[in-house]
Amino acid sequence: MHEQRTYQADGGMLVLVPTPIGNLEDMTFRAVRELKEADVIAAEDTRHTRKLCHVYEIETPLISFHEHSSDTRLEELLKKIRSGKKVALVSDAGTPGVSDPGWAAVDACRQEGLTVTALPGANAAVTALTASGLPTTSFTFLGFSERKKRKRTELLEEWRTARSTLIFYESPHRLDQMLQAAFDVYGPRRAAVGRELTKQFETYMTGTLEELAAWAAGTDIKGECVILIEGAGEEEAAAAGTEWWQELSLKQHVEHHIDKGHSSKQAIKQTAVDRSMPKRDVYAAYHDTGAS
Repeated sequence: MHEQRTYQADGGMLVLVPTPIGNLEDMTFRAVRELKEADVIAAEDTRHTRKLCHVYEIETPLISFHEHSSDTRLEELLKKIRSGKKVALVSDAGTPGVSDPGWAAVDACRQEGLTVTALPGANAAVTALTASGLPTTSFTFLGFSERKKRKRTELLEEWRTARSTLIFYESPHRLDQMLQAAFDVYGPRRAAVGRELTKQFETYMTGTLEELAAWAAGTDIKGECVILIEGAGEEEAAAAGTEWWQELSLKQHVEHHIDKGHSSKQAIKQTAVDRSMPKRDVYAAYHDTGAS
């Protein structure tokens, strides 16, 4: 266990700095100051961030840090922080660490007990949620949906009984597929799509999933989108139950967790937890090619 008292700490730190999701006026005074005071800015795309820095007269050196960055680059950032430097981390748009590789840097710093602080600021998911008209008391952010049809359906099925509002990011090229898949799984629930948020052509479409799927199928859509789907009602959740894995065999259940990034050992353990059964029985069934 480690306690961090951010502003009593000596030495370097990692500062997560949100940047505008569209409208450059959404940059805060504090965000500009932190970027100017940092020793280096780690950016998802240095070309993109350089334009932002030009607007706000920020002359801090830039280095790239993105999903394809090597472990060497991460170690370079950690070395700077260990030596007392302030590293500001930014994504292309919005809050770093949300659906981008920034979390890896945060995790590495936490593992070493290095100081990490985050500034409040722009975020597409929360922005869309507050303007959607859907319940905000509880929400679940699920990031970008799966590209493959089968995995996309599995993901939607997994959250079918959730009572919270579901939030997804989606490419305009796959929006119609995602909305149709959601309608197939959830039926005519209330939903919303926000696109080009904070920009000149900001658009919100609200209605049922059926209506939105039909709209998306016949519309040339541009700009990254946020999809928001109403959670399951009390009766729907009770009728459906919580056993999303019910139609899967034990082996398919384990493979589902492996597909989500778990090791086979972790997947077997989670499957045992899901089904409230002994881990050894799941292990035996998974490694038996004839298991069902």
